[in-house]
Amino acid sequence: MEATLIRQCQQGDLSQFGTLYESYVEKIYQFTYFKVHHKETAEDLTSRIFMKAMKAIGQFNEQKASFKTWLYQIARNTIIDHYRQHKETRNIDDAWDISDQKVNIERDTDFQMKLESIQKYMDKLKPEQREIILLRVWGGHSFKEIAEIMGKTEAACKMSFKRVMEKLRDDFAPFLILLLLIK
Repeated sequence: MEATLIRQCQQGDLSQFGTLYESYVEKIYQFTYFKVHHKETAEDLTSRIFMKAMKAIGQFNEQKASFKTWLYQIARNTIIDHYRQHKETRNIDDAWDISDQKVNIERDTDFQMKLESIQKYMDKLKPEQREIILLRVWGGHSFKEIAEIMGKTEAACKMSFKRVMEKLRDDFAPFLILLLLIK
């Protein structure tokens, strides 16, 4: 189905791009929001990402990467460009978020203290490790997709993820499992 829609778009029927948009807009928005921490900026960047994808759909090659991977590469590059243009004092690779609107942190002091501990731990990670965690845990990407998005080997991504998760499990085992399940 997706391959058919892509081919139709590549043949000039861009009306089919709306279906592709609907399939990915929520995940791309979440990925973008986790990087910029600002609703309106994330919305604007998400629009730009899809405009770039629509304009470049003719260049998409399913032999090189899946559509999902290609779209996330566009998203990642658009976010990097945004930070370069706006010369933020904060490094794009340091932007991440593990909060969840479903959890009322204000009513749960214990939860907030544990969340702050995890945030402090995540701040100590290399930006590349945080991005792998974000793509894998919150984005639901395979290691192959993460490797393609980041320009790394699949083995390197797996090893980095494994090391971080082992350390997190040792330090935050029950709480981390709960946090990951309530996303």
